[in-house]
Amino acid sequence: MTLASNSKVQSNVKSLGYYAYSAIQKHFKKTLKWETEVKKDKDPEALHQMRVGIRRLRTAVTRFDQALNLPKLVNDKSLGKIARRLGNLRDLDVLKETLENLDQPDLPKKERQSLQTAFDALEKQREKALQDVRTTFKDERYKSIKQSLQDWLDEPSYQPLASLPMQEVLPDLLLPEISSFLLHPGWLVGTQVEHLGVIISQDWEAETIEHELTTNGKLLHSLRKQTKRLRYQMELFSDLYGESYTNYVAQVKGIQDILGGMQDSVVLSEWLVDVFKCELHTQLPTLANILAQNRYQMWQQWQPLQEQYLKTETKQELRLTILQPLKD
Repeated sequence: MTLASNSKVQSNVKSLGYYAYSAIQKHFKKTLKWETEVKKDKDPEALHQMRVGIRRLRTAVTRFDQALNLPKLVNDKSLGKIARRLGNLRDLDVLKETLENLDQPDLPKKERQSLQTAFDALEKQREKALQDVRTTFKDERYKSIKQSLQDWLDEPSYQPLASLPMQEVLPDLLLPEISSFLLHPGWLVGTQVEHLGVIISQDWEAETIEHELTTNGKLLHSLRKQTKRLRYQMELFSDLYGESYTNYVAQVKGIQDILGGMQDSVVLSEWLVDVFKCELHTQLPTLANILAQNRYQMWQQWQPLQEQYLKTETKQELRLTILQPLKD
């Protein structure tokens, strides 16, 4: 099924096709908006915004794929490659910002000198990552992806599902991602599963938390990524739900932020170990203690959310909210 122009899509603002087109157009436009500023490399915020734009564009393309006839070049894999290039550079900016915040006057002089070595290493890595991004922008495949997407926006083509009312298909779009979120094994990190349910281990010392993050940190990182995917998808449809849905979106963002904070701290510690080729407590003992204390505090923030989303009531309320979009 092909619609000759976007005006025909907009004739039925309640269709799946309309929302698909609107989402792709919005996030494609945002992605392009920041490209020039990213190339100039003057403002880290430009890179952040472009990365968010390409991630949300990727989410829209993936989620609406069954309703659209998109060009072959416009797919999850091709957009993911671009997102990873931008992400590699952005991750280094986050590392730099975190290091700058940790470079406090009360750090011992020796550790502050060591941090300067880390800043120098970071700058070299960043130069390479920036060059990779600039090379991507010059790549013919990247240009072809942009042109193919613009051509589709000028003359969109749809599959039959696109004509279905949005409220009718909305729960089916969201519930698979909700299930992946609620069933993720990362929720069970730091718990004991017994025949009567899940028991969350409380009152852990900082050392125990460090061990748990070392052992199962990858599971929490994976949960963070799943949470981010869910958040992006839920935000696509915020205007189609009420207050309860909006509250869940805010909670999902909170979960993403806390898990992200823990992961960023772990990544920074591992990166510093790689730079200095020794244990962090050997080279930067004061800084290592600060990072461990930060992770301890974030763990205290994480556990109430973990407890909430392991409850049957919370899961059921979330599912019921998804099943009840606003009426026409």
